[in-house]
Amino acid sequence: MLSNHGLTLIFLAEKPGATTREIANDLGLTERTVQRIVSDLDSAGYIRKEKAGRQNRYKVKHEKPLRHPTRRNKTVGNLLAQLTN
Repeated sequence: MLSNHGLTLIFLAEKPGATTREIANDLGLTERTVQRIVSDLDSAGYIRKEKAGRQNRYKVKHEKPLRHPTRRNKTVGNLLAQLTN
């Protein structure tokens, strides 16, 4: 089972132009929860927000190592490849 952070990261990798409302509706979360998760992922360096007019686009940093001590040799890209294939 994946955390809401993991699910949001996958969603952003697949749909970088998604709004927080779209993410919330798809994942069954509140918009406020998604906003907090996106902020957490941005602060931790797993994504980067880019402005595209009035909307945000998100770039997932595939090269970022996972933070769990037993998985630091794996990257976000490794995880996404395993989960989306």
